Amino acid sequence: MGLIDSHAHLTFPELIEQVDDVLSRCAEAGVDRVITIGTDLADGRRAVELAKRHPDRVHAAAGFHPHEAAKVRDADLAAMASLWDDDRVIALGEMGLDYHYDFADRLSQHQVFGRQLEMAASRDKPIIIHCREAFDDLVPMLLEHEFADRRVVFHCFTGTADEASTVTKHGWRISFTGIVTFRGSKELQAIAKDYPADQLMVETDSPYLSPVPIRSKKPNEPAHVAHVARFLAELRGASYEDLVEQTARNTRQFFGL
Repeated sequence: MGLIDSHAHLTFPELIEQVDDVLSRCAEAGVDRVITIGTDLADGRRAVELAKRHPDRVHAAAGFHPHEAAKVRDADLAAMASLWDDDRVIALGEMGLDYHYDFADRLSQHQVFGRQLEMAASRDKPIIIHCREAFDDLVPMLLEHEFADRRVVFHCFTGTADEASTVTKHGWRISFTGIVTFRGSKELQAIAKDYPADQLMVETDSPYLSPVPIRSKKPNEPAHVAHVARFLAELRGASYEDLVEQTARNTRQFFGL
């Protein structure tokens, strides 16, 4: 059982233009599967097409990223709901709130996130959450829409230990990117060291966040999730092989692969 990159953006220009080579490098690095995330309607459709082209290697997710919220109209939401019913879409999102950049106004972010949660509530598919500097506003929205103890993952988690505990308390998960390998990520490393083994998942968020020891390499790509896994194995005192098997099993279970 090989590694799974649980969150990448293969449809972004830096990767889609060389996607066959990217997937070949995955195979060389022992990365069996990639979940590619669409961040708006057109990108979600591209993710589905990519999954169709590589059914044994690529799975698709789709949603409206908070950066896109101000552009979303009712017709877009209806079209996204239809896309979610495609069997190749294994997860809904990423969706959420981002107060770091505020590329979309916060009212639009709240409205579009809330509408997506309403649409997702009737679907038995996991939710991928983007949350940046908005934890205290985002968690109540998940609870209001009755997502406690449902399949929810806070991707690229960079929050505090208290926030990680809150996520766990509500039956949700966090996943780890190359940020955990950075020298300054001491609190995140402490969280990762003790994170429950049966919930651990890894991701790249490619083409961003290249991990140590290739932090200067751009773009990041799914093959590099192996560096995240090696770092976590050493941090947790586990063998690399055991961590690969554990994270792959967790990811398959969470996403229903």
